[in-house]
Amino acid sequence: MYEEEFEQAVVQEDDKFLQDPIIRQMVIQLRAMDGYGTYDTWSDARVLDPLILTKARRKAIPVIGDPDETVISRIKAFYNAISQLIERETGLLVVPVINITHEGFGRVLIVVGKLVAFDKILRDVHRFGFDSLEVLAGDAQKIVQKAAALVNEHRVVAEL
Repeated sequence: MYEEEFEQAVVQEDDKFLQDPIIRQMVIQLRAMDGYGTYDTWSDARVLDPLILTKARRKAIPVIGDPDETVISRIKAFYNAISQLIERETGLLVVPVINITHEGFGRVLIVVGKLVAFDKILRDVHRFGFDSLEVLAGDAQKIVQKAAALVNEHRVVAEL
């Protein structure tokens, strides 16, 4: 949407966080959603670069706006990747449920059996992004740890 206004790439090809499991899964998810093959020739760093919003990039995005399909696919990739890691942690089927209105508001639920392991209200999704790959990985890991702990605590419900 506003990517053409972004300055040069901020994710470097040698960034150590490109090897983090959540980042690897994000790349897999983003490439899987690329129906036109745009990402086929792109490096992992280039695929992830639009998710990193520096101060200058945030400033280029209007405060009020509607999300486009590219932004929505990034949000889906993020929560799909988290779900996959929760599934790996718990050994149970995990399903992300994402509902976003055309105005950029919505909700994410991550469901394991009959248990809601994660719930988040989304606002201003057209501005979805992270300060760095480190922040992205850290935020995702916190969600995975809390959700996996909740699943293990209420495993009977999660197995229904």
